[in-house]
Amino acid sequence: MRQVFLKSDSIISPMGFGSGTNLQQIRLQQSALKLQKPTSKYPSGYYAGILDNDIIDHSFSLIGNCKNYSKLEKMLILAINDVVIKESIDFEHTALVIATTKGNIDLLNSDAFTKERVELWKMAQVVADFFEFQQKPIVVSNACISGGLAIKTAADFIKYGKFDSAIVAAGDLVSDFVLSGFQSFQAMSELACKPFDARRNGISLGEAAAAVYLDTKPSEDTEIEFIHAVTTNDANHISGPSRDGEGLYQAISRLKLFTGISSEEIDFISAHGTATVYNDEMEALAFSRSQLDHVPLHSLKGYLGHTLGASALIESIMLKHGMLNNEMLISKNFENLGTSVPLNITTEVSQKELGTALKTASGFGGCNIAMLFEKTEAHE
Repeated sequence: MRQVFLKSDSIISPMGFGSGTNLQQIRLQQSALKLQKPTSKYPSGYYAGILDNDIIDHSFSLIGNCKNYSKLEKMLILAINDVVIKESIDFEHTALVIATTKGNIDLLNSDAFTKERVELWKMAQVVADFFEFQQKPIVVSNACISGGLAIKTAADFIKYGKFDSAIVAAGDLVSDFVLSGFQSFQAMSELACKPFDARRNGISLGEAAAAVYLDTKPSEDTEIEFIHAVTTNDANHISGPSRDGEGLYQAISRLKLFTGISSEEIDFISAHGTATVYNDEMEALAFSRSQLDHVPLHSLKGYLGHTLGASALIESIMLKHGMLNNEMLISKNFENLGTSVPLNITTEVSQKELGTALKTASGFGGCNIAMLFEKTEAHE
């Protein structure tokens, strides 16, 4: 079976444009989460990471007509374009896989575009047409594991010979629809979110887009290989995760079984870490049951907020760069452990040889994913 490597990538977020800019902001412990202006539903405001439309349009105007594309489409195109500039893309034979939870849901009350534009397939086709991809775009929408599942989907196609390469992109917005949905669950934090902390009380939302290029060709440089991923569904509740972490535990266990890797061989974990009471406890139990409670771990939600369908892709990209730099990024806003079992949360900048890493994510409806990445050293 063919190997799949993570090549060039890009992140478009309120912290900046480009993966390097976002990485540097995280190193400096800068956060995109800001107190937003009060609204009728949020008289005291709310914390979120939101991209300024004017900043997006300024960058997008260099490559296209801003009026022809929605905010999310422009974000996705900017992320993909950054990758295209760095790689020699064969648009005839390269797959485009796009992950999102709600897509252009903000256009429901807009007259600027046809109603068809709200459909996920249409949004993906608009993005594909901008670059003249010849393959029909593939849409992955499975709650908040979507970005990770898109990597798995693209990698599976490549491993089994359907495509030689793929661009995986993901994006979501902080729309009124999303805000009201999370508020109905009383899941929004009053302050910037605090993953795994004893005083955590909910999520902070964020909006962003990201893209990464996958192919089978090893380079002469050190790079990161996608090894395998396993998805499960615990079917516990329409929104609440299983209380004992069974679904995520099964994903991790089956991943270890398939790859033959042991808990002792995993050097780092990039967790989902939404900062809700139930999610973080569920993850902690799953890690503990998997004998991974000693492994250094972080959540990046304190920097960008929960970017929904984009989160697992963004965090995988940051994990890739952390592995290449042997750098464990800090889990922002964490002070005191708030789970019933121990976890090794990263609280200070540190260096460690990161040869193998685990990325996990979970979402509404009981979905879970566990992904394994491995460093391939430069050829002599």
